[in-house]
Amino acid sequence: MKNWRQDLLAWLLMLSGLGTILLLMGSTVYVMLMQGIGYFNLTGDSHFSLEYWRNMLQDKVLHRALYYSVKVSLLGAIGAVLLAYPLALWLRQPRPMKAGIIAVLRAPMFIPGLVAAFLFVNIIAYHGVINELLLAMGIIRAPLHLQNDDFGWGVVILQIWKNLPFALILVGGAVNAIRHDVLDAARNLGASRWRRFTDVVVPLTLPAVQVALILVFIGALGDFAFFSVAGPRNTYSLARLMQATAMEYGEWNNAAVIAAIMMVTAAVCTLLITLIITPFTTRKGEIL
Repeated sequence: MKNWRQDLLAWLLMLSGLGTILLLMGSTVYVMLMQGIGYFNLTGDSHFSLEYWRNMLQDKVLHRALYYSVKVSLLGAIGAVLLAYPLALWLRQPRPMKAGIIAVLRAPMFIPGLVAAFLFVNIIAYHGVINELLLAMGIIRAPLHLQNDDFGWGVVILQIWKNLPFALILVGGAVNAIRHDVLDAARNLGASRWRRFTDVVVPLTLPAVQVALILVFIGALGDFAFFSVAGPRNTYSLARLMQATAMEYGEWNNAAVIAAIMMVTAAVCTLLITLIITPFTTRKGEIL
């Protein structure tokens, strides 16, 4: 009886914060879903209709935006995790000024995305730092067109730079949690440095890698600043398309459909990442 009362008290204490979050998020998601099927119409009569879904699913602009957003977000997430691995392994050992190095690596977390995007654009602009430096060194005769490339490499670089500290926290925590005696045992059995990494470190840190990939991907998929400032001019991102559809064209029902597609895309990609990585985590039990 006492435990039951304590559990009830704990839930009541959390209700003020958790209930508010659930209310705000739940009401927002509810309105979005209802707008996608014709209700809460701001420009006409509200009635059930699948016309907005049919129109948007046939829209080639949405298809390009979906492909572009998933491509750039996935590359950004993979790049951040891949760079986090060697940094985490390097910082695992005692290093001079280790605290200062970690502070510098975490600096992007405190820089707003919009500020970072404008700084990056100034660096790669037609008369930016890189072009002026290459011209001064005589490597090129005319400035290169690096800004707003069609593929979206600028956005990928920004996503990697911005999310690297977050990925490093997750991957670094998992790397530091590996016991030294496990690596020493692998070394005594003749495993090379590469074999210790692939057969010991990677399997033991895959759960953290999975979480990092999912969280970074979801954050990158919904990013607005990087896509708007540094992205290509001939392709929308999902976030930019949703904003333009709602604010510039006043088509709130269509924008709600795009928002729902973003949520479904995040859920599907999360499931795929989980399905791909989970089988490899079974090796963790074999190692331990």
